[in-house]
Amino acid sequence: MSNEPSPEVQNLEHHECWALLRTVSVGRLAVLADGRPDIFPINYTVDGGTVVFRTGQGTKLSASGDADVAVEADGVDPDSGLAWSVVVKGTAAVVTAAEDVLDTSRLYLFPWQAGRKDAFVRITPDSVTGRRFKVTEPMTWWTQISSSVKTAHE
Repeated sequence: MSNEPSPEVQNLEHHECWALLRTVSVGRLAVLADGRPDIFPINYTVDGGTVVFRTGQGTKLSASGDADVAVEADGVDPDSGLAWSVVVKGTAAVVTAAEDVLDTSRLYLFPWQAGRKDAFVRITPDSVTGRRFKVTEPMTWWTQISSSVKTAHE
């Protein structure tokens, strides 16, 4: 076993987290649905100090009404090899006031999946945290055991 130090993880400042969230439009929404955790991919946008996404009828919408949720987004800078991950935790609320719906509908939210996405959900954060770290080369962690485990499950 090597005694090499683990790669350094840098905690991101609040403003860095928001800047990185603006660079991507896809994240994962974590909700509590029927008493169990569930997670969904979402297309989102940053609107001021909030995160907004569109959805249709279903679990995402019913689990996001005045509920505690988390959104996670991440990315990798191909030039530097630095990865980042940002988590927004807060309260989700369906946008219902007519004026707010009009304002929110002007946001550039383009869901990838076809179908009606008439509901807008706004997440007001309680916390925003993030990390940046160097992506490890696969050969530094890959072993014969990794191959064996994968083969056994296939």
